[in-house]
Amino acid sequence: MTTIVWFRQDLRLADNPALCAALTDASPVIPVYIFAPREEGAWPPGGAARWWLHHSLARLGDALAQCGSRLLLRASDDSLATLESLAREVGATRVVWNRRYEPAIIARDQRIKTALSDAGLATSSYNTRLLREPWTVKTKSGGPFQVFTPFWRHCLALEDPADPLPAPAVLPAPARWPHSAPLESLGLLPAIDWAAGMRATWTPGSGGAHAALQRFLDESLDDYRTLRDVPAVRGTSQLSPHLHFGEIGPREVWHAARGAALSRGRHGTAWRDSQFLTELGWREFAYHLMYHFPATPEQPLRANFAAFPWADDPAAHSAWTRGATGYPIVDAGLRQLWQTGWMHNRVRMIAASFLIKDLLIDWTQGARWFWDTLVDADLASNTLGWQWVAGCGADAAPFFRIFNPSTQGAKFDPQGEYVRRWLPELARLSNEWIHQPSAAPQAVLEAAGIRLGTEYPHPIVDHAAARKRALAALSAIRKTI
Repeated sequence: MTTIVWFRQDLRLADNPALCAALTDASPVIPVYIFAPREEGAWPPGGAARWWLHHSLARLGDALAQCGSRLLLRASDDSLATLESLAREVGATRVVWNRRYEPAIIARDQRIKTALSDAGLATSSYNTRLLREPWTVKTKSGGPFQVFTPFWRHCLALEDPADPLPAPAVLPAPARWPHSAPLESLGLLPAIDWAAGMRATWTPGSGGAHAALQRFLDESLDDYRTLRDVPAVRGTSQLSPHLHFGEIGPREVWHAARGAALSRGRHGTAWRDSQFLTELGWREFAYHLMYHFPATPEQPLRANFAAFPWADDPAAHSAWTRGATGYPIVDAGLRQLWQTGWMHNRVRMIAASFLIKDLLIDWTQGARWFWDTLVDADLASNTLGWQWVAGCGADAAPFFRIFNPSTQGAKFDPQGEYVRRWLPELARLSNEWIHQPSAAPQAVLEAAGIRLGTEYPHPIVDHAAARKRALAALSAIRKTI
């Protein structure tokens, strides 16, 4: 009974339920990855995610080879036809995979499961991306949650997630392997090599994921509550791209964090209250919302915001994407993003607030930019984050909460280390002026070798005036919110 294991966003061997299900006997297992970006609907993988995917597939192929197996690669506009053809070629009687939750993928997978079943193939799908399936977490009235705290409190009251499944040591191979497309033929790497910064920053693959987790548990877990908001230090786990591509699973992270906490004497429920575990909860909440409200990647959950008077300002949007707004903490974040494919979460909130509220640019434009430039571009988390800042989603920050980028920079980067790292042209400014060079005396700017408008831009908007403009725009729809 040959089984096809359809890899998707589960690019690992450990804690992979679909792979384990294929190993119920000694029959051959055929691992396959199908690159089908057109089937992703409006959200095919962006440039940074494609770069990561290339290297993650290479590492998965290496891991399968060590088990006596291979990863077959296919590029297709029709995953169903590809699976049917492969099944005929290898004589498969079963196809298994792990579930995804993006709206376009749910619809596609339902069609595929029905068609394969009608063709006489056994099909099974499994959960490996989440701690809890979105439809299993319900309010007392039986509906979905729309506020994080009761959602996560409910999740924590349930039994612990099951222990992670071990990685198989050996995978039964077929007598003859079908042809596999070369990895390079998928066209995932950029034609012009702009990925040097990402190569220097990241190690895609399951090995890199577990190394990042262990480093975080050893170095940052105990101080996570305070360090997570300091962009100049590595205080966060930086597991988000590994989780997105399924190089490590949330159950693995949960139990590793639990073990680390218990080893340090945090028994009972104390470890459940950790801020790091809460961040896993926000990821769960993001998927919960996307599953129950599938229009939210393009539409605000709070429908009244559809009438918000957004500005049409391509020049301001371009300045924001280039990290040339004249507000150092915002610009440092956008330049970190461009060079590394990642931005610190606190800075993401500040940069998003600036785009939405200082520039009055529709949050969906920011979400699209992040989608193309983030290595951890995840539809559920990206949507939740942008709607949270915009004030138009579930459990969102109110729109009238408008970050002052200068004071936010001074609060979370008081020594200016983060800004100096990503904006070296400001490196000679003192801490007093590093977050507001436009307010610095001319003599200070000259001593630091800065001419505003040349070495560093003037602010593209006055924050105080922009705040008033944003609140006036909010008042236009306030009566209906």
